[in-house]
Formats: sequence, C-alpha cells, structure tokens
Amino acid sequence: MINIGLSSYSMSRAINDDRMSVFEVMDYIAKNGGQHMEVVPCGKLIVNGNDELISQMVQHAKDAGIALSSYTIGANFALDSKAEIDAEVERVKGEIEVAAKLGVTRMRHDAGWKPASEANYATFEKYLPGVVDSFGILADYAKQYGIVTSLENHGYLFQGSERVQRVILGVNRDNFRTTLDVGNFLCADEDPVCAVMNNLPYASMIHFKDFYIREDQPAVTDGYFQSMHGRWLKGATTGEGDVDLKRITQIIKDANYDGFLSIEFEGWEDCIIACERSLRNVIALFNN
Repeated sequence: MINIGLSSYSMSRAINDDRMSVFEVMDYIAKNGGQHMEVVPCGKLIVNGNDELISQMVQHAKDAGIALSSYTIGANFALDSKAEIDAEVERVKGEIEVAAKLGVTRMRHDAGWKPASEANYATFEKYLPGVVDSFGILADYAKQYGIVTSLENHGYLFQGSERVQRVILGVNRDNFRTTLDVGNFLCADEDPVCAVMNNLPYASMIHFKDFYIREDQPAVTDGYFQSMHGRWLKGATTGEGDVDLKRITQIIKDANYDGFLSIEFEGWEDCIIACERSLRNVIALFNN
C-alpha cells in the first residue's frame, strides 16, 4: 500500500514566516487527503532538544489521523579527517534518538555535498570508504530502535543512481536503504525514469519532486539552478513540471511498492497553494 503525504520541508516558508505552525501543517495534510507527514527540521522547526514539542507532535498527528513517517536531517561525511567523521557520527546518533522519540521507522541522513565542479568520480571514490563505514555504524545504532536509515540521492557527489547503489551495497545492512527522490536525479543529468527503475528495489521511502527543465539559459533565471552539466532546473508544483511523473507512478505501482511516498515541494509558488495542488495531483496519479 502506498501512503501519500507531505514533507514538512515543503511548508517551511509558511512555518518560518509564522503563517502556519507545524500542527496546522498536520491538519492541512489531513484535510487535503494526505496520510503522513515527513518531519524535516529546518528554520523555525527545531526538534532536537525539544522533547515537549516532540510529544505534542506525536499526539497531534494521532489526533489528525496521520502518521509521522520519517525524520529527515542533513549530515556530511565527505570530510578529510577521522576526527571530523567521528564527531559527525556521534551527532547523527543523537538525531537517531530523536527519530525514536518521534516514533518513526524511517530516517534519512545525508552523505555529503560538493559543488558540481568537484563532484567527479575521483572525489566520489575518495570519500566512499568513510561514508560506507559511517553509515554502517549508524544503521547498527538505529537497529535497536527499529529504524531503517537511508541515503537520499542529492548533493551532487552521491546523486546518481549507480553511486547510491554502491553506497547501499557497501554498507550491506538490512536496515540501510535509499530515500529515492524521483526528481533529484536530474541534478546529476540522469534520466529520472531510468534512475527510478535502477534504485526502486532499494527504496525505503520515495520523494515525489517535480522540476521545470530547460536546456538553454532562461531569459530570467530567478529560481533556476544548474545541473552538473549545465541544464537549468527550477522547482515546480508536483505534477505540473517536466518530470514524467505519470510513467514513474506506473513503475512504482507495477513494482508493488509498499510504503511512504512524500511530496517534496521546493518551487517558487506559494507553498500553501502549491502543496494543496501537489497533493491533489499525486493522489490522482496513483488513483488512476
């Protein structure tokens, strides 16, 4: 069964400018047909160290009739010293404990980020052993809480489907998978349809993200950024951009994927309007 919901990150602008609280976001998700919220601490939504907020969120999700699906944090293991890596491992262990308090069974932590100009194979190979070792330690730590940890395909350095698979196969833990973002493969200039086919068997969670894709530089570049090899990308309301989400939806359905699917909106449109449309579009895709 596919459980469609929304990442709190999608509503971060509304949270940060005090138009909505995280509790109102939960109610908004339920009102618009969503089944879960992915918890992404950023901006004013600070979760670690706030046990009272965590308890309130857990209770409010129950009251709203939705699940808390995943705890999704940033991390960086593409570091040049063992001391730095060890410190990051210990920090993320603390975040795993936050995930346990939230009662989630899924958690994403990043591998590392490099600018596109540095995210070549040589750099990937340099940092791969440290990332694999660190992720193994964290997966083992998370197992006591019944949590599946994961790597998302983003940050240029660990973005392509083959690179993600190499990390997963290297870690070799039954509770380490990938948070598969269907749109993010474009940042590494990989076809999203083929990349989803490659990595879907390893997915513990799916992100549905959409982009406008331009081969040539737009006349007005506000909101656009460039892929590793120069395409111009801009976040879109999910289901209204250029990613072939209809075909990707069918691939996911044919694979009998059973789990959470989280809409991650990062376009320039107003998030309150865009996320409502995104939920409607994605629910319609999977119901057709």
